[in-house]
Amino acid sequence: MLNIIWPIFIIISYIYATFAGNLNEVNTEIFNSVNEAVSLSIGLLGSMCLWCGIMKIAQSTNLIIKFTKILNPIMNWLFPEIKENKLAKEKIAMNITANILGIGNASTPLGLKAMEELQKCNKNKDQLSNSMAMLIVLNTASLQLIPTTIIAIRVSLKSQNPTVIIVPVWIATICAAVAGITAVKLFILKNK
Repeated sequence: MLNIIWPIFIIISYIYATFAGNLNEVNTEIFNSVNEAVSLSIGLLGSMCLWCGIMKIAQSTNLIIKFTKILNPIMNWLFPEIKENKLAKEKIAMNITANILGIGNASTPLGLKAMEELQKCNKNKDQLSNSMAMLIVLNTASLQLIPTTIIAIRVSLKSQNPTVIIVPVWIATICAAVAGITAVKLFILKNK
């Protein structure tokens, strides 16, 4: 659908710019935007490498096992189907850790690995399990204590106070997580 919407917007913009006499400005801004996008990507790459490296170190040490033990009571409530599956819990704990640290780019591959592990436990392979649905909701809500990616973007765009968004991010992600978890739990109860 976006493959249709974006070209339509671009065509309409060019037609409007032609009739308004702003075609040179549009072309200039396109090239300026490309330069800014490349600069932003390079800036984010450093932050992403740092946090992915930290997650890899945490994976190689006992930190994830300790964090999984801390999260165990919450994970047992959120994912009752996998109470005995330590590997799935570790993968989910790594994914939750990446989300809490605000490194969404690093949490995506970790979430995919956790989803693969949950699919192994899934009795009906053609349908999402309750645990899979819960993981999707937690990833979408992305509860963040340190929104590092957003802060890195704000730093790269030369924000005067890049960390001012921390409290609003806490409020937004907590509300999203509570609403999402409640919805999944209600759907699970309804479908029993």
